[in-house]
This record gives sequence, structure tokens and C-alpha cells, in this order.
Amino acid sequence: MRKRWISLLVTGLLVGGALAPATPALAAPTFRVPFPCGQTWSGQTRSDHSPAYAIDFNRTDDAGDPVVASAPGTVDRVTDLGGTSYGKYVRINHGGGYSTYYAHLSGFNVSVGQTVGYGKVIGWVGSTGGSTGPHLHYEQRLNGADIQVRFNGSLALYWGTKSYTSGNGCSSGSGNGTVDTSGTPLTVRSGPGTGYASVGTVADGTRVTIACQTSGTSVTGTYGTSTIWDRIGAGRFIADAYVYTGYDGYIPNVPRC
Repeated sequence: MRKRWISLLVTGLLVGGALAPATPALAAPTFRVPFPCGQTWSGQTRSDHSPAYAIDFNRTDDAGDPVVASAPGTVDRVTDLGGTSYGKYVRINHGGGYSTYYAHLSGFNVSVGQTVGYGKVIGWVGSTGGSTGPHLHYEQRLNGADIQVRFNGSLALYWGTKSYTSGNGCSSGSGNGTVDTSGTPLTVRSGPGTGYASVGTVADGTRVTIACQTSGTSVTGTYGTSTIWDRIGAGRFIADAYVYTGYDGYIPNVPRC
């Protein structure tokens, strides 16, 4: 009888183990480009990089430019390796095994244990450690292992060079404007430029909500010549030169697209 009970117990454990649901993996944070809102940087990946999936970011005269947290988390390393390797670098723990590295910094703006959010300046672009010129060496890791970088859920370019525009720390606000074309309907485009397809029109005098603004084709309109385009809906852009917003240039607190 004792052997039968042991057999039943083992069988129950095996069945229970087979039926028990696996613990779901934690979703990756929504990582954003590690520079202030609206800035565009050139990011390079190469197969002989160390580690392989890291990105080196550059732009003209970038020495001293601010570097910001790619996602919310807790700073767990602020280290200066001197003239070798990463030089001055910061590591942020984002939870779930995810972390980011920011290397070759010229200086630090955070300390270990500090909680950071999107857009928080953690340091400045430099050329410390084994760097041969100013740039930001950036990594994403999972459980300590180098992983391919994603921004806003989209995979970075592997391999080669690509321009990345930051939406990090952008205001979530929107703006308003009034279309002024002196009577003619204003063409709505699928993107920020006259070369994009027409997807409709907006009547003169229409009050529009501007979700974000970006740079595109230069247009001369009621309010002068401007390269600013206003997004008024998904895949719907209008030339800011025909919109009265009360501002010359970008509207304060309205994010860049």
C-alpha cells in the first residue's frame, strides 16, 4: 500500500508539472532614442563591434551634447574606467532583466540608486576610454547578454548607418490652429511634404488640432515660407505656412513627430 501511494504521488506531481502554466516573460520596456526630443542622430552598427549589437551615435559637433535615459529605471552603475574600454559610463536597470549602457561619456549627471524617467539627462557625449573621437556607445542587454536594439518596438538597422530622430521626453500636449488659405481648400498629405499623396482637403477657416509637428518640404503660404508640417490625424499632414497658430515656428509643448 505504501508503494502505491508513493507511485500516485509521483504521478500527480508529474501531471501537475505538465499542466502548470509557464511564468510569462516580462515585456521589454519601450526604449527610446537616448537623446532629447526632436534631435536626429546618425547611428552605426557593424558586425565587428564589441559587443556586436551596440550602436555608436554621432552628429556634427556632438561633444558635450546631453545623453538621456532611454527608458525609466534605476541607475545601478556610474563608473569611470579611465583610458580603457567604456571610459566613463552609466548603466540603468529597467527591471525584468533589461538594462542599457551609455559609454564614453565626458561626465555624469546621475548617481547610483537614482530613479530616472524618459528624457532625464544622465551625462554628456564624450570620448573617454578606448574611444578615438566623440560619440555615444549605446547598448541594450537582457540578463547581461547583448541584444539587438529596438526603439519604440522597432528593430534598429543591422548592419549599417541610419538616422534616428528622438521622441524621448517629448511633451504629450497638442496644439490648435486655424486654416487660412483665403478661400481655397488646403490639401492634406499623407506625409510632411508636397511630394506625398493627397488624402483630402481642409476647408478655409477650419479649426484643427495639431498632434505633432515635423520638418518637411518648404512651402510659401499665408504666413510666409516654412518647412514645418502639422499632423492633424493619422497619416494626415498640412503645411504650417497656411495655419494660424499664434507662433512663428514650432508651437511650444507640441511634440515633434
